[in-house]
Amino acid sequence: MVTETIVDEYKSSISIERLWRAAIVDAHNLMPKILPQIISSIEILEGDGGVGTIKKFNLNNAVKEFSYITDRVEVMDAENHVFKFSVVEGGLVGLKVSSYVAEMILTPASDGGGCLVNLKIEYESLGESLLSEEDAAKIISGTVAMVKAVDEYLLENFNAYV
Repeated sequence: MVTETIVDEYKSSISIERLWRAAIVDAHNLMPKILPQIISSIEILEGDGGVGTIKKFNLNNAVKEFSYITDRVEVMDAENHVFKFSVVEGGLVGLKVSSYVAEMILTPASDGGGCLVNLKIEYESLGESLLSEEDAAKIISGTVAMVKAVDEYLLENFNAYV
């Protein structure tokens, strides 16, 4: 098995607190609403939303390789805006990777407007080779696309999550 880390950064025009509340704290309610073409529902299987919570993302037919992803919240630090989760079942786990952990850190943008979303995904391959560049790009672009969808929703709905 080989371990790899993928990183990316996204600049949001939304404040840290609003983006945190929408994309992290209330994701189980918001994501199916704003991405119904991908996510049909998110079930909380265990926990209260904080560390240790296990959520199942039920996906629509738009995702051909798998129908769900179950993750576990590892870190949910509201003060420092750090969110980390591990995929425990579904998704690429068992298909292309043996493990998958994602971390999202929100920090103030240097220009004073909005925030930066720093993404880090660590995975362990099933075999002795890393994911293809295409598969690695899909992982990070899927995560960024979800954040962008929340960003767009909040720009259109000024009073949401204030």
